[in-house]
Amino acid sequence: MICAVNHGFSQDHAALLDSLAATPDLLLIQDLDGVCMGLVHDPLTRTLEREYLEAAARLGDAFAVLTNGEHIGVRGVNAIVDRVFGAPGHAAAHGAYLPGLAAGGVQLQDRFGTLSHPGVSDAELAFLQGVPTRMTRWLSTLLLGAPYHLEPHCVATLAATCVLDNPASPTLNLNALHHALADQPALYAQLQRQAADFMQALLREARAEGLDGAFFVHYAPNLGRDDAGAERLKPAAEGDAGTTDFQFMLEGAVKEAGVLVLLNHHVHARTGRWPLGADFNARQAPRTLEAQVALARAQIAPADMPRLVGVGDTVTSVAHDGAQLRGGSDRGFLSLVQRLGEAFGTDNRVLFVDSSAGEVRRAGLDAARLSAGAGDAGFDPRTAALGITDADDPLRLDVVFPGGHAQYVEFFCALAQRRAA
Repeated sequence: MICAVNHGFSQDHAALLDSLAATPDLLLIQDLDGVCMGLVHDPLTRTLEREYLEAAARLGDAFAVLTNGEHIGVRGVNAIVDRVFGAPGHAAAHGAYLPGLAAGGVQLQDRFGTLSHPGVSDAELAFLQGVPTRMTRWLSTLLLGAPYHLEPHCVATLAATCVLDNPASPTLNLNALHHALADQPALYAQLQRQAADFMQALLREARAEGLDGAFFVHYAPNLGRDDAGAERLKPAAEGDAGTTDFQFMLEGAVKEAGVLVLLNHHVHARTGRWPLGADFNARQAPRTLEAQVALARAQIAPADMPRLVGVGDTVTSVAHDGAQLRGGSDRGFLSLVQRLGEAFGTDNRVLFVDSSAGEVRRAGLDAARLSAGAGDAGFDPRTAALGITDADDPLRLDVVFPGGHAQYVEFFCALAQRRAA
């Protein structure tokens, strides 16, 4: 342990490995980008290690993914898996796809690639299908005009990179533009604001087509939610790209709701019972953390509740106008994992992977400060996580991986091997 006081931030991966390897009923719920693969400017260049995929398969029902990305499509994770194994049909035949929820919790897949969108209507999917074309048209027009005046061939390349044609969560990913405008930070900040305005225009278009309340805009990273429940954009700052992903998502498709869906399926796989109902989906889940915990306590028998481990990399905490704004696309589901552990006494764990060494600039752990404070009972490791957490943060990061996704993948593979043995 780094610190005797229970602030979390342990780097004792060996002790965690021993504990999880000996846990009879385990469910490890894991984000993808930044956790098991590095953050990159162009999602088409993402890679996964074969050893990681094989370890995920060995973990069986003890493992599920929970991502705002998608399983399917050109930029989906399944395409990455297929490239890793090479032979067409290998992943489907051998159950090598990553099981769990994508698109924030509304795209469900098993390890053989059987996929569905529980709770989503045909009209909603049809509207989503047209969003990438709208995004491409808007972004191209914007970049060709003032004050950007980019060359047409550059605009075409950037639009193809930045517009993610995900079937259930079409996204504007500004990583490449943050890189292209690195020497013009004010211009990139303006682009961020214009992207947010465009996403609001999309919501108005959906309402005009009779889909009022069907969608919301997810900013990643973000600064939590405002009083109206909308997510706050995280402005770019020196050394931090701020919000880079502007996702047009289905209302209710939030990761914390996905935790309840995954729990429902996990209990069914082990007992044959659906504690939340066979048709329960993320869009039916309660919206507040307190109500989500209450639902689990009311419907899931303590004997059926597994030990949960949540793994993420996108957690933020920033001081603004005298307040501490806490957000990040992984904060909600990690907080629910923590609260369920307290409610059921299941010794749940929250794992944080430092993804700041990737191509996308964001706040990271101060590894040198963590090392320097090791063994000092008065040291608060949260001071080595500025921009991520703070002294009053209710979310505790139990175990951290300052070495990023490579360090976590090594741990993950060791865990699968130990549990298989």
